[in-house]
Amino acid sequence: MNKVITIGRQYGSGGRDIGRLLAQKLEIPFYDNELISRAAKESGFSEESFERAETKATNSLLYSLAMGVNVYGNQDFGFSGLSLDDRIFLAQSDVIRKVAKEGPCVIVGKCADYVLKDQAETFNIFVKAAMDFRLKRAVEVYGDDSVKVGEKLTKMDKSRANYYKYHVGERWTDLNNYDLVISSDMAELDDIVDFIVGLLRKGE
Repeated sequence: MNKVITIGRQYGSGGRDIGRLLAQKLEIPFYDNELISRAAKESGFSEESFERAETKATNSLLYSLAMGVNVYGNQDFGFSGLSLDDRIFLAQSDVIRKVAKEGPCVIVGKCADYVLKDQAETFNIFVKAAMDFRLKRAVEVYGDDSVKVGEKLTKMDKSRANYYKYHVGERWTDLNNYDLVISSDMAELDDIVDFIVGLLRKGE
């Protein structure tokens, strides 16, 4: 299997677990927060800066105003003229390209599908699920507060959508951005992973 797999996911859908299981099954590296650690080490920015940049994009208008002029992935503006969050995004994107060049791997989130759009041998997946499934999983698996879980789920989805919109210029949920969109509430996660592995191997 010689593809780099990227995974976008709704909060509570189990997309991260699908990515981890997929990497284990294919015996390839798995990157999620590991990317933040590596990007922080290589760029000199703190890990907290990367985490904060991802979690604060709750309101699209306020986020755009706070970040300044967005670049939608355009790196011709000059590094010094970019906002802190744009520089953090570019540093993270650089690491994503590096790990992708190192060989097959699974990358969760981080707009990786867009960052690697010009690289051959990528397979982009989006994982979604029904609201009740996501709410239940967030409480039982993630340990979220059952009273506030609905509010958190909405906030997390909005944050991811705004982060993607700001940096990519497209809708996070645009199905045209992905090779496979899968509902994680339709089967056990292990079965979903087996299906994806079969699909990838069939396409080789």
